[in-house]
Amino acid sequence: MNPRTLGRVRRAGLLGLAMLWAGWTPAHGQAEGELSLREIAPGVHVHVGAVDEWGVASGGDVANLGIVIGERCVAVIDTGGTAAIGQALKAAVRRLTALPVCYLINTHAHPDHVLGNEAFVDPSGKGPQVVGHHRLPAALQVRGPFYLKALIRDFGPDQSSARIVPPSLLVTSSLEVDLGERRLRLQAWPTAHTDADLSVLDVQSGTLFLGDLLFRDHTPVVDGRLRGWLAVTAQLRTEAAPLTVPGHGQPTTEGAAALQVQQRYLETLQADVRAALKAGWTLSQTVQRTPPSSEPWQLLDAFHARNVTAAYAELEWED
Repeated sequence: MNPRTLGRVRRAGLLGLAMLWAGWTPAHGQAEGELSLREIAPGVHVHVGAVDEWGVASGGDVANLGIVIGERCVAVIDTGGTAAIGQALKAAVRRLTALPVCYLINTHAHPDHVLGNEAFVDPSGKGPQVVGHHRLPAALQVRGPFYLKALIRDFGPDQSSARIVPPSLLVTSSLEVDLGERRLRLQAWPTAHTDADLSVLDVQSGTLFLGDLLFRDHTPVVDGRLRGWLAVTAQLRTEAAPLTVPGHGQPTTEGAAALQVQQRYLETLQADVRAALKAGWTLSQTVQRTPPSSEPWQLLDAFHARNVTAAYAELEWED
């Protein structure tokens, strides 16, 4: 993002910032069973998922989901970890506006972000245009069958009709879509958190949806390339927007600071694993001996050992 564009984004986002500093408030009164929403800037609504693992205990509702309303139509950013969450998100859109959903944007391939797609697109393909990174179709083709098996295993046999809905509009580098007097700027990133990460900037409000390129509170999860994620994180810190929505954890006006906290975790992970490799430790020894972060991350027990394993596999063969 060049300085002139960033300046326009910052000015456009001032009202959203004021609303955020004034405190979170639901966009509408929330009835039991409805998906909770927060309007963080005019026309920008976010559902904040639980900081938990995707599974039956959380109901699959662990990812942050976004709704951006233009003059002509609506964009939905990620759809949740089950079709039921997708249906609740669709109902939430209808409570906000009668405008059609024209774009359904997936930030990456993980199940907690994509399995609600089918609620918006019927089997004949009618519905909004599904948008994703140019590598997202391949990622979903490989991972999709495992996601569907996990749904049936964890959520019950009534999930047997669930299906994967891949994108039809692919972003190879960057793409701008128009919702009617409201532009969204989509950026495809090199392999980082995954190999198909996409960010979404609402130019009008200066709200940047980073998907899982940014974690807050929830331990970051390495599933792509650790060194690539560090490089992308460093770049994003220089392009911080007035409002940042992570894939997990609360939205923030301090995006650069949040990215720095994540960067410290990833840098420490990289340094610890490199030291283990230099010492000749096996993978098992490295997993057992690499300490968790001193930062107050949640779910370290669930994800830190996995991150050490992924980092070891990557760094073992670095030049």
